[in-house]
Amino acid sequence: MKAKVQWVSDEMFMGTSESGHSILMDANGGNNAVSPLENILLSLGCCSSVDVVSILEKSRQNISDCIVEINGTRVDTVPRVFSDIHLHFIIKGTGVSAKHVERAVALSADKYCSVALM
Repeated sequence: MKAKVQWVSDEMFMGTSESGHSILMDANGGNNAVSPLENILLSLGCCSSVDVVSILEKSRQNISDCIVEINGTRVDTVPRVFSDIHLHFIIKGTGVSAKHVERAVALSADKYCSVALM
């Protein structure tokens, strides 16, 4: 897997994936586009949601929506890495089992989500 990031102007950068898709990023705190650290949270949310939806569908759960609210806390020293990231899943559907949702979230976090495991 390959990617390229090119400086656009000021603190704006264009990231392009090997498949040709692009994302504009703003290293100035996300004032004009998604910041690189916001992108990490979004990538984590997407990756884990893919797992959760797939696992629930394979468990024959009748889901109609999956929303994940993500809260990341960063340390105060440089480098300002994340010290904690919390994901709160909101699953909507008919007759969805809480037990199945808990299992799907745990499997994503512990086994399947490449972004989380990195």
